[in-house]
Amino acid sequence: MTDRLPPTPEGIAAAAELLAAGDVVAFPTDTVYGVGVAASRADRLEALFALKRRPLDRRIPMLVSGLADVLGLGAIVDERARGLAARFWPGALTVVLPLGDATQAFRAPDHQVTLALIAAAGPMLATSANISDEPDTLGADEVLIAFATQQDELAAVVDGGPVPGGVASTVIDLSVTPARVLREGPIGREELAEVVELAP
Repeated sequence: MTDRLPPTPEGIAAAAELLAAGDVVAFPTDTVYGVGVAASRADRLEALFALKRRPLDRRIPMLVSGLADVLGLGAIVDERARGLAARFWPGALTVVLPLGDATQAFRAPDHQVTLALIAAAGPMLATSANISDEPDTLGADEVLIAFATQQDELAAVVDGGPVPGGVASTVIDLSVTPARVLREGPIGREELAEVVELAP
């Protein structure tokens, strides 16, 4: 049975405990509801992908509270990343950075409940709270309906009320020089170009 948790300090703490134990939790973000696992429990990614019925080869971003989290995880943060984070985080920008032998996408969402959950649980590997290729969810009730047949797989949803939906974040790849825009979104190329050099 999926628990519905309030966006109070107690509810956030309960969600953080579930994440630390390796459970999958849903929560509001600044666009749609998300679902994720603690980055410290990357061994539970398979459970997240199974819940969403999503292929394991599709990468997902990590939600962080800011650059301090990114640095703590060992990603390579250059002046371009610092400049973009200073201007656009928290907000609708996902930044791809080198991490070990691979790359990882990071975003700091502009939503107080999400940021409180990250503060309590640490960074999260997260994606939209819906079955893969099905409509996004904009409220806790929609999340519970979307995963109604998988309530044993979704431990809890933090009910932060309705969220606005909207366009998916802009994605910029800083693992290359010049930086490359991988997906256009709310933050346009012109705004990005004021901070970093972009590939054509």
